[in-house]
Amino acid sequence: MTQSLWQRQLSEGLAQMQLSLNEDQQQQLLAFLALLNKWNRAYNLTAVRDESEMVSRQLLDSLSILPWVTTEHLLDVGAGGGLPGIPLAIVLPEKRFTLLDSNGKKTRFLQQCVLELGLKNVEVIHGRAEDCNPEHPYSQISSRAFTALDNLVAWCGDLLARDGSFLAMKGQYPDDEIAALPAGWQVSSSHSLEVPGAGGERHLLVVTRSESS
Repeated sequence: MTQSLWQRQLSEGLAQMQLSLNEDQQQQLLAFLALLNKWNRAYNLTAVRDESEMVSRQLLDSLSILPWVTTEHLLDVGAGGGLPGIPLAIVLPEKRFTLLDSNGKKTRFLQQCVLELGLKNVEVIHGRAEDCNPEHPYSQISSRAFTALDNLVAWCGDLLARDGSFLAMKGQYPDDEIAALPAGWQVSSSHSLEVPGAGGERHLLVVTRSESS
């Protein structure tokens, strides 16, 4: 019953978002959701427990930032249960994704997803952002329900290219977090996200270095 419900919710949601995915990609997304649901019982990967809300709040929510993913190699920090990194990697197979999390249980889950879903374009790193030392800085870094913006730029600023951008996914518009951004950083644009089936507000904040920094 759950699979047929998810299938219907996914196809209807994608149509509303005007996203065209092939059958294999849709099946991969649903297989990922099944893994997330199964592992969540033991590993506490996500707060969403209601199976009828999972397509909207996990898959469609992750895919809502697709128009802003322009880099060839995205870093997803605090990747947790793989959101938004895994759904994005499934629908953008030509791009590379690095998923970083300091929680060993969560990175074990992510490794299992990569293995079972055959995701050749995903690398999983178990570690803290402050200890990460990439060969090249990233032009885009995504975060979803990870931390406040001032922490994000403090912990991950060194991982971002000079002209790069953070794609910070938030619920309500976070005026307090924006006000707390340290000197040298700015919200260069903000976007209200429409997620079919999801109540409440959703926003994407694009955070960059200010020109004077």
